[in-house]
Amino acid sequence: MDKLLIRGGRQLSGDVLISGAKNAALPELCATLLTAEPVTLRNVPRLQDVSTMLKLIRNMGVQVDHNPDGTVRVDAGQLSSPEAPYELVKTMRASVLALGPLLARFGEATVSLPGGCAIGSRPVDQHLKGLAAMGAEIVVEHGYMIAKLPKGRTRLHGARIATDMVTVTGTENFLMAAALAEGETILENAAQEPEIPDLAEMLIQMGARIEGHGTSRIRIQGVEALHGCTHQVVADRIETGTFLCAVAATGGDVVLQHGRIDHLEAVVEKLRDAGATVTAVDGGIRVQSQGRLKAQSFRTTEYPGFPTDMQAQFMALNCVSTGSSIVTETIFENRFMHVNELVRLGAHIQIDGKVSVIEGIEKLSGATVMATDLRASASLVIAGLVAEGETVVDRIYHLDRGYDQMEAKLRGIGADIERIK
Repeated sequence: MDKLLIRGGRQLSGDVLISGAKNAALPELCATLLTAEPVTLRNVPRLQDVSTMLKLIRNMGVQVDHNPDGTVRVDAGQLSSPEAPYELVKTMRASVLALGPLLARFGEATVSLPGGCAIGSRPVDQHLKGLAAMGAEIVVEHGYMIAKLPKGRTRLHGARIATDMVTVTGTENFLMAAALAEGETILENAAQEPEIPDLAEMLIQMGARIEGHGTSRIRIQGVEALHGCTHQVVADRIETGTFLCAVAATGGDVVLQHGRIDHLEAVVEKLRDAGATVTAVDGGIRVQSQGRLKAQSFRTTEYPGFPTDMQAQFMALNCVSTGSSIVTETIFENRFMHVNELVRLGAHIQIDGKVSVIEGIEKLSGATVMATDLRASASLVIAGLVAEGETVVDRIYHLDRGYDQMEAKLRGIGADIERIK
């Protein structure tokens, strides 16, 4: 099992190329199942979850050409098996995104209940209720969601879907299913994360009729068929935010190419309040930091608020900032699992339910720590970059699920970091 060895204490400087967003690429790969014509996606990140999704759709009989430059060409014209088996999806919760497209195009789908990081409950009941409102008959048996159209129907029908909670993957599933449904679908309480407008723009290129994407109310007029397209995956805002926090913690001057401030306004505001300089530049973001910053309290919430996927990374920054801070996690109940590992590095953190209180200290000290989930891995890397001595981050397969060659990018801007087998 691979590990990362980090020798801390170096400032970062130079340029980093931000990869395509995992959370856009995965639903967009599923969206290719909606048409019999070829679809080309560019800027697809090289991640374990992406490899798993490509393996999954290949297993359905889909032809996939994956080029090293991040271009993926998908031809689902000969799709033969609308099924996502457990063996292929047990490590990836995004597998549920295959349910809507398969059901909409083929009238049936069998998808294993998803896996993924152990950071808390991710109920699929919202997906099932929404698709049922569009006319699907769905049962959950032996760990599988089995969906089909009623006898005599060839298409889903439009519906008004108001979810009990804001759900990103639910919004994406309904968007894809509604694109081929009969009539109008209105999504209330829709998620607004930038990856959703990106998916909607791809579907519009394929012939879908969608309005309101990027707001809490999306209107979709179903069409009989979609066609192929070429689409560029939006830059990964969480990778961008992770590098922003890394530079803020270590000090330095780095340009994040393709990074977008407008996708990270809540995080950027906190970094500026802490004392970092974050500015939009041509084609990206520049971040500059000198000395210890001021600790910042924050509360995670749905977009456009402070993202839960940035909580762990900003907490690592708070650990070495001046003053105390309070971090409240409202999205996932198990998303403080990185705290015990940060404490191993010398951090002063106390947890009370959904709240962590951090007392900033001047220096962390290197130690061996273990990653528990994707974003926890990133927080431990940031902590290792500022710790005195050597830090070893174990179980980095979590990191590989969401970051495209993170250690190589960090080395390119001056970090002393290497992967050890």
